Amino acid sequence: MKNQLRIIGGEWKRRSLPFASIEGLRPTPDRVRETLFNWLMWDIQNAQVLDLCSGSGALGFEALSRGAAKVVMIEPNPTQARFLKDNIQLLKAENCQLMISTAQQALVKLHSGFDVVFLDPPYSLDLWQELAQLAEPLIRPNAYIYVEADRDLSQLKLPASWQKIKETKAGMVRAGLYQKMA
Repeated sequence: MKNQLRIIGGEWKRRSLPFASIEGLRPTPDRVRETLFNWLMWDIQNAQVLDLCSGSGALGFEALSRGAAKVVMIEPNPTQARFLKDNIQLLKAENCQLMISTAQQALVKLHSGFDVVFLDPPYSLDLWQELAQLAEPLIRPNAYIYVEADRDLSQLKLPASWQKIKETKAGMVRAGLYQKMA
């Protein structure tokens, strides 16, 4: 069984992409995604983007659609990774790299600096602090980090160098945009 997500803006606006029906896999809601990309409107162009817990690929594909130079997607589930791979081919997204592994395994293999990072792990795994610490050395000064959670963001124990600049809430979803201070 599969689900569909819709790209909201940019080159692939209104394109629907399939993703697997996997427990705990929940694309960022459209309203939150729209808010996020309004926040990043001027900063997503030509950005190097890291999508730590890609899942459906909603955030990564939206970033590519809106002009990101490159997106690195990380997805450990082989079934969902196959959907991501198919969607990358469907969109002819040659500037999208898919790493099929856990975020922890992938982060030790990456070396380049990122301008935008999406930190949206499965809520039940409580990985925010661990992934933030592992990703921190790969994030450029003044880069933006989007964090999504099911709890108040102040509870996540994120790096002190990350300053929250925007926040929104939609139902149970809490989302914040942080900037890494130089």
